[in-house]
Amino acid sequence: MNLENLIANNRTCFVSLFEPVLTAANTMYMDLSSSNREFDGFSEAELDRAILARLASVGAVAGVGGYLENRSLYKDTELFEGDEERCIHIGVDVFVPAGTAVYTPFDGEVQSFANRQVTGDYGPVIILQHRLDDFEFHTLYGHLSEGSLDGLVDGQIFSAGEKLAEIGPRPVNGNWPPHLHFQMIRDMQGYRGDYPGVVRPTELDFFRQNCPDPSALIVA
Repeated sequence: MNLENLIANNRTCFVSLFEPVLTAANTMYMDLSSSNREFDGFSEAELDRAILARLASVGAVAGVGGYLENRSLYKDTELFEGDEERCIHIGVDVFVPAGTAVYTPFDGEVQSFANRQVTGDYGPVIILQHRLDDFEFHTLYGHLSEGSLDGLVDGQIFSAGEKLAEIGPRPVNGNWPPHLHFQMIRDMQGYRGDYPGVVRPTELDFFRQNCPDPSALIVA
């Protein structure tokens, strides 16, 4: 069974990552691809305000999108300098205000966590390990608040619906507009406290299989 079918067959086992529950009616698609110039030329503070204003203009509580999106914005960050080919985003971003609570969608335990303080990186990040129908997989939560890591230990158990973390502000979240980078991962490939969220086009076939679209866990 692939991971997408597993999720589809166990929808009653997971709860929303956010309150209120995100739906098609209260969210909007957020496009940060190379082809969208809507947010070009903004300073950091202006960009954050522009995103929130865009959400408010359509009555949305969150902006959601980004899976397999081709983005040019990474080449301007410290983490990706000299690595322009890494441009395919393999998670889903959820743009909400800093301080917004994030809840655990499935029962799980902490596989690892880190505070990755490099511009363009995740900032505080938590990775959970889950098991459904004897199938093991992971979920990654990036761009969190530093307080989300307080007291956290590897192996810590979280129940579905339990508060896991909060969305972090700039600059501690990797210096991005406040949002959650959410990613499903089948095989962690030995990574701890990290896993690629942006990959090269030549790597896409593997990562599309290893990190399938997690949208079904985000928008009901």
